[in-house]
Amino acid sequence: MKLTPLSFFVCILLTFSLISCARKGEGSSRGEESTVSRGGERIIVGFSQIGAESAWRIYNTKDMQAAAQKAGIQLLYANAEQKQEKQIKDIRTFIMYQVDVIAFVPIVQDGWGNVLEEARDAGIPVIVCDRRINSEYDGLYAGYVGTDSREEGRHAARFLIRKYAGSTGNVNILELRGTDGASASDGRIEGFREIMASDARFSVICSESGDFMRSRGEEIARRILSSGKGFAIDGQKIDAVFSCNDGMTLGLLDVLEARGIVTGKGSPITIVTVDAQQEAVDRLKDGRINCVVECNPEQGDVIMGLVKKLAAGEEIPRSTIVGGKIFTEYDDLSYLPERKY
Repeated sequence: MKLTPLSFFVCILLTFSLISCARKGEGSSRGEESTVSRGGERIIVGFSQIGAESAWRIYNTKDMQAAAQKAGIQLLYANAEQKQEKQIKDIRTFIMYQVDVIAFVPIVQDGWGNVLEEARDAGIPVIVCDRRINSEYDGLYAGYVGTDSREEGRHAARFLIRKYAGSTGNVNILELRGTDGASASDGRIEGFREIMASDARFSVICSESGDFMRSRGEEIARRILSSGKGFAIDGQKIDAVFSCNDGMTLGLLDVLEARGIVTGKGSPITIVTVDAQQEAVDRLKDGRINCVVECNPEQGDVIMGLVKKLAAGEEIPRSTIVGGKIFTEYDDLSYLPERKY
């Protein structure tokens, strides 16, 4: 339904009214004792998420919402639906609403200068979450919270070097990138290639962007197999796959398994993936994946702690790294608890 100018104005007034109530501690089922305040007013955070493209992303959003509720902080949530222009509009809406702090997961690294300047001019501190933005914007946001994507790529490369420690032959690698321009993808690729460059046996014979999507992993696998020469690129067999997220990995495996191509432990095709969602860990336990590098989605508690500091006028660290684990075919995974995503 298209909003008329009058109805749009009414919506804006209603939203401001709701925020005003929240600042007075009204309209909250949690009660006064559960709210965090600044000068008697409840803290409000505008949170812009990039989308809901994977189980990892959905859980990351739920973790932020749960952490805000636990901290007594009101969270205004916006889904950018993988569109930077929508995310910028959402952030501008938060600025118009005069939230206390803005937290956002940037889709890509570039293109944030104007909106960050607007937040600064409005006196609203910004936390960059999960993915980084370019260093030219360093003076325009308060701090970063997330994982170390370069180190995640290094972990993947180190596993491959360990896996092929006794081999003298060349190892041909298919590389599945995420969204180009996103720090999570760019950083993992940079870290991976940094370590791989130290061993001449390893060659990336094909690098494809799958946009962090399961469907794109399926498409890439079908295109490779369409040559009728098996899992190979230009006549060169693929020995290993490094994928920047589980979604693409699982899409690729769906197609390979449907064609009867075996991967993982004891097979000629090694699979290394990043994220560590439950389905990927299950495939590791089943021997279909060789290594899973965790990208920890549980960042909400850390972010809400920093929000309180910013709302109190305090400075926060420029970078706060949330650690993760590495799961491999060499580990005993029988006692690994069920994951939440």
